[in-house]
Amino acid sequence: MADLLVVGSIGLDNIETPSGQVAETLGGSAIYFSLAASLFGKVNLVGVVGEDFPEKHRALLAARGVNTEGLQVRPGRTFRWAGCYDDDLNTAHTLDTQLNVFAEFHPQLPEAYRDVPFVFLANIDPELQLEVLSQVRGARLRVLDTMNFWIERKRPQLLDAMRSVDVVLMNDGEVRQLAGTYNLISAARYVLTRGPRVLVIKKGEHGAVMFSEGGYFVAPAYPLAEVRDPTGAGDTFAGGFVGYLSQADEPDEAALRQAVVHGSVVASFTCQDFGVACLATLDRATVAQRYREFSEFTSFPRD
Repeated sequence: MADLLVVGSIGLDNIETPSGQVAETLGGSAIYFSLAASLFGKVNLVGVVGEDFPEKHRALLAARGVNTEGLQVRPGRTFRWAGCYDDDLNTAHTLDTQLNVFAEFHPQLPEAYRDVPFVFLANIDPELQLEVLSQVRGARLRVLDTMNFWIERKRPQLLDAMRSVDVVLMNDGEVRQLAGTYNLISAARYVLTRGPRVLVIKKGEHGAVMFSEGGYFVAPAYPLAEVRDPTGAGDTFAGGFVGYLSQADEPDEAALRQAVVHGSVVASFTCQDFGVACLATLDRATVAQRYREFSEFTSFPRD
């Protein structure tokens, strides 16, 4: 199994949805990615937590084989986020954000992390993403995620970071915002002229769309009878996507398409329960079974 590197947020979340609520549950982009990607390869985590970070969460990461040598522990409190969802589970409403130790975070990669072949930069400040890119050497695949806040506040730095990666992940609103056009095809072309060779657009319950040199690919979301909590689904998608590519012989068009489907499959498990509850016990056999089901309901005969 190939090594993966993830740099992102680690936090404690308060979440409320129509299905219930949880308090101080493990969250953050780096966590969802790590637990998903650990199904496919060895994950090397870089992030920061406060002295109040519960030991049980460290134990979970260790149990899933996540290397936490790059986890910084700083005096103070861990990053916290509180949010809620109404009946439209595609939209999270932020109630409170406390950056705490994350406000002064600067990623420092241990020497052993610098040659990791698969790199994922979660939706953190693009200046921090550039700091990470300056520390890695010869990565086979560099993947970047972002969000509307950075498009608004740090567009030049974000464009610099995009020029240095192979794949960009964004949701449909963010792609339109960055490109300044509502037409998704035109917006995707705009992104692909800025450096990356692949753009994956995450569309929540409507699945994902990939634009690449090889063309255009669409995958629906896995149909769930009940969605309890969609928090972290996008980062879980990234973990399944990059994780699958880390075990492929080459990240060619066929592997990229399979990776999109694996991303959708793994993300579907996250939505079935609150926080990382499903990811904490998920195994490859269960993912493989759902992948086969996905293949069956998306196939159709050619004329």
